[in-house]
Amino acid sequence: MLVNKSAIQAVFIGLKTLFNNAFAAAPSTWEKIAMKVPSSTGSNLYAWLSAFPKMRRWVGEKHVKNLQAYSYSVTNEDFEATVAVDRNHIEDDQLGIYQPQAQMAGFSAKQLPDEIVYELVNGGFSSLCYDGQYFFDTDHPVAGQSVSNMSTKALTISTLAAAQASYGAARTAMRKFKDEDGRPINCIPTVLLVPPALEDTARALLTVDRLEDGKPNPYKGTAELVVEARLTSDTAWFLLDTSKPVRPFIYQERKAPVFVQQIDAEAEDVFNRKQFKFGAEARAAGGYGFWQMAFGSTGTGA
Repeated sequence: MLVNKSAIQAVFIGLKTLFNNAFAAAPSTWEKIAMKVPSSTGSNLYAWLSAFPKMRRWVGEKHVKNLQAYSYSVTNEDFEATVAVDRNHIEDDQLGIYQPQAQMAGFSAKQLPDEIVYELVNGGFSSLCYDGQYFFDTDHPVAGQSVSNMSTKALTISTLAAAQASYGAARTAMRKFKDEDGRPINCIPTVLLVPPALEDTARALLTVDRLEDGKPNPYKGTAELVVEARLTSDTAWFLLDTSKPVRPFIYQERKAPVFVQQIDAEAEDVFNRKQFKFGAEARAAGGYGFWQMAFGSTGTGA
């Protein structure tokens, strides 16, 4: 193939098509547990998380929810995946070797939000959220009291009592969460998030009529099961409320993943190394939303 401008453009149009098709077809689950927040600057400030909005009776003057002195910000980061195309391969019509790479670049670009969001989940027991506590913690300050959204109970279906002490206790705790005015938030646990090691247990908990001790299963159909291989603990499990506009995790997007290319035949890399380049670029970050929308257990206890 004669390597000229039009030939190079045609090559990269084909690679971009492969990239876009793979991007569109790639599976993704992050939207089941997180919300996307657009970003127009280098970072976003989430001071509004300190003021949980809820309607109240209007008696006298309006009751204004003031932002507390929390300074929770999320800074965008740069992400990339780059592939070099040897000029000789263009000349020799050997571009088929780059098709899988273009497809994997598209697949990887689609997976970026998942990578960011599940990194947040994995770090939830040791990373701070807007109130200065770990996202999953035993002492979140609410109206002068300490409130817990974590435990160490293992997820189990062995007996009704054990299921009540783990999954049932998490559901009850979430349903009792209140705002700073002492009013129920009305959390509705909708998603049970587990690693592959807990899939069978979690699926049985949500589908079987009776538990292993023969007693009726009161938790059948109480949540949607999401199984995620990116979870690094084989014992930790998470119960989430995704029924509201604000979700427990934030995917902050400054620039959505896009196909990029370097096809200038006069560029230094082409002149010195015979390399054209293509790949994906994005700017994004992750953060924690309302801890009240989530409950996490390390699963290390009885």
